[in-house]
Amino acid sequence: MSLPRLNHALVLESPERVSDGAGGYVEGWIALGTLWAEITARTGRETAQIGTPVSRTGYRITVRGAPFGTPERPQAQQRFRLADRIFTIEAVAERDAEGRYLICYAQEERVV
Repeated sequence: MSLPRLNHALVLESPERVSDGAGGYVEGWIALGTLWAEITARTGRETAQIGTPVSRTGYRITVRGAPFGTPERPQAQQRFRLADRIFTIEAVAERDAEGRYLICYAQEERVV
């Protein structure tokens, strides 16, 4: 197995609820840090959401391994940001038995 080429600096973000001052909340995103990653496209398709065509592409994003419970370890429901692109993380698994690298299965949606 060859080593991944970690050539993209991605910002790992986690959802955060912030009070809106009226008894409710607004969901925002907080940056946890920057991780270097290899991004590999998987499959894509075009769908329609509320009459608007949306391109949805799956990605396999490889990052360095991190122990469970640390902020550097990506989790499902978090996301990566690369400039104006957003990759929503759906699942995370170890790439190798030693846990040196993690594979994050993510989706990117863009309005066509």
